[in-house]
Amino acid sequence: MKKLVLSAILASAFFTEGRAQTIFTYGNTPVSESEFLRVYKKNNATQKVDFSEKAIRDYIDPYALFRMKVEEANLQHLDTTSSVASELDNYRKQLSKSYLTDDEVTTRLVKEAYERSKEELHVAHILLLTKPQSDTAAIKKQIDSLYDQITMHKADFATLAKEFSEDKGSKANGGDIGFMSALQTVYPFENAAYNTPVGKVSQPFRTQFGYHIVKVLERRPTRGEVKVAHIRISTPKSAGEAGVTAARLRIDSVETQLKKGASFESMVKKYSDDKFTTDKNGEMPAFGVGRMPASFEQAAFALKNPGDISKPVQTDYGFHILKLIEKYPLKPFDSVKKQLKIKVENDSRAQQARDIYFAKVKQNNGYKEYPAAYASFAQQLSVIPDTGKNMSLFTKDMFKNGTNLMFTIGGKNYTQDDFVSFAFTTTRGRLMGPKDMVFRDLYSMYTTKVVTDFQEHKLVEENPEFKSLMQEYRDGIMLFELMDRNVWGKASRDSAGLMAFYETRKDKYQWEPGFKGSVYTFKNEAVLKEAEKLLAKKGMTNEELVKTLNNEKQTDAVSIVQGHYEFSKFTDVPREQIVAGKPSPAVKKGDKYIVVKADEVFTTPVPKTFAEARGYVISAYQDNLEQEWNKALRSKYPVKVNEEEVKKIAH
Repeated sequence: MKKLVLSAILASAFFTEGRAQTIFTYGNTPVSESEFLRVYKKNNATQKVDFSEKAIRDYIDPYALFRMKVEEANLQHLDTTSSVASELDNYRKQLSKSYLTDDEVTTRLVKEAYERSKEELHVAHILLLTKPQSDTAAIKKQIDSLYDQITMHKADFATLAKEFSEDKGSKANGGDIGFMSALQTVYPFENAAYNTPVGKVSQPFRTQFGYHIVKVLERRPTRGEVKVAHIRISTPKSAGEAGVTAARLRIDSVETQLKKGASFESMVKKYSDDKFTTDKNGEMPAFGVGRMPASFEQAAFALKNPGDISKPVQTDYGFHILKLIEKYPLKPFDSVKKQLKIKVENDSRAQQARDIYFAKVKQNNGYKEYPAAYASFAQQLSVIPDTGKNMSLFTKDMFKNGTNLMFTIGGKNYTQDDFVSFAFTTTRGRLMGPKDMVFRDLYSMYTTKVVTDFQEHKLVEENPEFKSLMQEYRDGIMLFELMDRNVWGKASRDSAGLMAFYETRKDKYQWEPGFKGSVYTFKNEAVLKEAEKLLAKKGMTNEELVKTLNNEKQTDAVSIVQGHYEFSKFTDVPREQIVAGKPSPAVKKGDKYIVVKADEVFTTPVPKTFAEARGYVISAYQDNLEQEWNKALRSKYPVKVNEEEVKKIAH
């Protein structure tokens, strides 16, 4: 008896608490205050949220209707249709990217990037490229040999770079790539540069491009960013040396005029070839180190005071004269933290945060690998032909022991067959490169994909924000699908219903007074005079007129548009000059001439045919379908508002 009473008290308390937190119900489904306020605030995010009782009540009706439609979509299991399921899967993959990372590592990387951006490094490098078919062992051996020559035998770095480096942009300069700062190169390169003292070289390291050795030539405090305007006289390569000489003479002339007092802005408009900046008085976006050609960058930062103008500077694009607009020092960390975080998350260094995150996912979900299974698989790679017409081609049935486990995660097993299917789909059965290396890379891709898919689905359970965003997107696309079935698409597909709808209200679709006929636009007066003679001929058709006037010499002599026109909207020719059966007097419009030849003139409104009114009819039919559907939903899911709760949150 005591247990029964206690259960009743707890049930009553739970019911009271639940009722107090419910702002309204539709049918038997409650909507909590927290859910309602979250959506209400989100939909008013661009302005101050109105918490007046009227505003809250006004929002309840459309939100309740939205929830009813989502309920209908759930009842029809629309999320299982291929189009909706595919859309949800794609969205989940995109959304999860910012969640599948270690926040602590990301924070550290953001701070590291900021600290490094306080300093600019002048660097040179030697690059040996690696390609899909490359013998990476041989390339590694060569870069190690170059490193030994520099560090042990005191070989000159610049000389070796000129001879061996495969970076075409810096090879001729002894590997010199100028100044750089954080977030301007791939992360391994940046790490090597910032961890190497001035005058020293890094140990060989690999990036996605190949093997490098970096030498740090100079370090200096950051100069921040600079904003300049410029006048550019281009030197196209096709013009050769003569073009360079002519451009130099022009830029010297501009400099002379500036010295005599001509305004920089007037010189931009008159001479500059940079079409992207001429309308902005030559102003360019602010830039920092490593963003512009070295000579341009040096000239820009050398200017001291706003308004200062440089001497002519030559780049690969031409000759420039620069005017300083403003200099911007490095901003405090707190003011750039958000932008830096976005850059870090889209930079190669973000992989470090992802790797650590996935290592934790594996550890927390019982990930176990079976190296022997991969080893036995690797031994079978010899079945893939190395020569002949089927060289590097493979099929799934070439491999045996497909049920052998390769790894498990979250209690699910992944076999050799699963991996081979992935490899075949990814490569389409053709290998590009050494078999063992390609399959090792494919295996790494496969495990990453499986763990990523696994964690993407777990995010819904583990992360409330992710769950909420996924739910919102799911509701949205299901509602879109439902609206297409019940309203938009139905109105277009239901030809019988559409025609019946038109018949009941055809008097609403009328042409205002106007005319049916042809509107001629003639290129010039000479064409007009020739056309007037042709139009005077009995039986001259529009097709014959076009064929006669539009020829190889002038393809655009005349254009003709036929249709039904309303006088209130057609003003090219005065209404009183439009008479049925004969061409109107020509009206000049710019360089062209307009003539109307009306077949019929209507002085009173006339009905539109179904074909003429179709677009309007579909729109009205859609509105009608939606109104009827909304009415049926409100009847099926009556709304009950918790008045006490509305008054409580209103203020």
